[in-house]
Amino acid sequence: MNDDNLDDYKQLQVQKRFLGEIEQGIRLANRELIHKKIPGLNKDSILTFAVAVGRLRASYLEMAVNMSVGEHGDPPDQSYIDELHRKRQMFEEAKIAFDALRDAIEKGYIDVEDLT
Repeated sequence: MNDDNLDDYKQLQVQKRFLGEIEQGIRLANRELIHKKIPGLNKDSILTFAVAVGRLRASYLEMAVNMSVGEHGDPPDQSYIDELHRKRQMFEEAKIAFDALRDAIEKGYIDVEDLT
C-alpha cells in the first residue's frame, strides 16, 4: 500500500468512526425522546395500533370496492368521493405512522426488550 492509499484508508476509518458516534448519539436521543413521549409502549400497544391500521385499510377498501358507476357511466356523487378520500387519508396517515414506528424499532430507537 502506498502512502496515498494508506492516508485514504486512515481517513475512511476516521469518517467511519465519526459517523458511528453520530449514529449512536442519534439512537440514544431518539430512544430517550420516544420513551418519554410514549412511556407505555409495549407489544400489546403496538399490536393494537397495527389492528387499528388494518381496520382503517379495510374501511377504505370496502368503500372503494363498493363504489359504483351508474348505468350511463355517471360517477358516484361528490359526497361519496369526499368520504372515500377522507378514508384513504386516514388509512395512509396511520400506515405512514406505523411504518415510522417499525423503522424506529429497526434502528434501535426503541428497545425491543422493553416491549415484552
